[in-house]
Formats: sequence, C-alpha cells, structure tokens
Amino acid sequence: MTTNKPFLSIGLPVYNGDNYLEQALDSLVNQTFSDFELIISDNGSTDRTEEICRTYAARDERIRYYRNEENLGATKNFNRTFELSSGKYFKWAAHDDVLVPEFLERCIEVLERDDSVVLCHCKTNIIDQYGKPYLHYLVELNTDSPRPHERFHAMVSIEHWCFQSFGVVRAEALKKTPLIQSFSGSDKNLLAELCLMGKIYEIPEALFLRREHPEASTNAFPGERERGLWFDPTLAGQIHIPIWLKFSNYFKSINRVPLSPYDRLMCYFQLARWVGEKIFLRFARRFKYKADRSHIAVPVEGAEWR
Repeated sequence: MTTNKPFLSIGLPVYNGDNYLEQALDSLVNQTFSDFELIISDNGSTDRTEEICRTYAARDERIRYYRNEENLGATKNFNRTFELSSGKYFKWAAHDDVLVPEFLERCIEVLERDDSVVLCHCKTNIIDQYGKPYLHYLVELNTDSPRPHERFHAMVSIEHWCFQSFGVVRAEALKKTPLIQSFSGSDKNLLAELCLMGKIYEIPEALFLRREHPEASTNAFPGERERGLWFDPTLAGQIHIPIWLKFSNYFKSINRVPLSPYDRLMCYFQLARWVGEKIFLRFARRFKYKADRSHIAVPVEGAEWR
C-alpha cells in the first residue's frame, strides 16, 4: 500500500520508446515491492509513447506522466525525473530494460540493513531485441570495499558498462551530486562520486535484464561527439572534450566529498593512474590495438557475441 510520500521513487525518461516500453512498465508495476511512485518524463515523443504512458497512468495511481513539448536532451530528461521525486530512495529505469519481480525488494533490503551502502544493484544479463538472453555480464567491481580510494579505483579504472546507474540509490546522497551531466560517460562520473560517499553493493543474482538492440543510444550514437549532443543538443557548435570533462569532474568529486586526508591523497593517486592508462590506450590505438572483451561478458550457450 502506498503513502502520500512513497518509500521509493522510480524515474523513467523516455523518447520514442514504444517498441519496448510496455514490457519495461509491466516489469516495474509487477514488482514484489510496491511502495513506489513511477515518474515518466516523455521527451516530446512522436510515436505511441504518450498513448502507452497515459494508458498505464490511468490504471495505476502510482504512475505520474509528464511530457516535454520538445526534446530537451537526455541529461535534462534524466535529471528531471529525480527533481520530481520525493522518495527516500531513487532508481532510474530505462524504457527498454526489464527487471525480475524481486529486483526492488532485494535492493531495498540491502539498503535498509546496511547504512554504509549508498547504492545497490543486481548482477546483469543482456537480452536482445526479442527479449532472449544472449550475454552473461561478468564484471565484478570492488565497490563494496571499506576504503574509498579502492572503490574509486574500481569504478574509474576497470572497464565496465555502468549498469549500476540503474540501481537503487539513497536520494539524500544523489542530491549532493551534479547528477547526470552533458557529456559522454558522465554516468561513470556520477557513480564515482557516489562510491566515494559509500559502498556500491551488487546482489549476486541476475535480476536486471539489459536490452541490447539497434535503436539503443549506445548504438544510435556511438561516437563521443554525437553522444554528447544526444545528452545535450545545445552543445552543437561548441568545443567539447569529453576526456577533459571526465578528468575535471573526477577531481571535483574527490574535493567535494568529505574524505580523510589519506583517502583523498590516495584518490588523487588513482586519478593520476587513470590519466596514465588513458594516455597508454590512446597511444596503443595508433597501432590498431584492440581490447579483449571476454572478461566483460560471455555468450549464453547457443547465442552469438554481437
């Protein structure tokens, strides 16, 4: 039973998502944990998105639908859902992903039990456009270490796909961050700042199903420049250097979050290490170096690596 102030707020930003939106909404409204509000922010969709959202909102009082008259870019639309929220906890949801029914319940249990955890997520499997699992996501990060600099290193320096962005986070912690910013990779900056505040814990069961399909933003906007414009269309015509933005915001996070002198110094060291790794990778690409992705994900039996 819901109260006037829900325990959890879920923000679902969407633009022209009618292909998969109903499956995503069904997986949310049928969660075993039910004390939540679902805030949908439609970024001026031109397909059936509005019709679908209004239909679901009419039959479930937990759903609130908002529509932007024009596409404001992904950054403003993501952040708007949080600005409209009121719960103790918050979760971003994508219009094309699917949650196993116990996802919210299991994450809330961890956060309520352990105050040192700032964000809780679940192990991930990748599904295709038809909803069929085809990749087991393998990366495990040491983001539940008691040492902030070790969590920071794991989040920043180890290659991973930032699925933690769709976990359940303490709203009070999220309010202290700049939220999603207008450059490619800003989700990792946000996660890095959160892991300086506290632990990011991953439940070992695969309760999060991430959909990979041709229209996904990472496929539709593969380059850093075009992906930056997807985040914020007002950047058109401006000089945009994502690597500098990532570095400067990591540096600001280390200074913004209360840390011991030792932990702050060690975080500076990890940031310097990250810079060195980036320089090496830029140099290696000139010699057609290709990273091995087998440590990130492996195909489900009978499925092919896409």
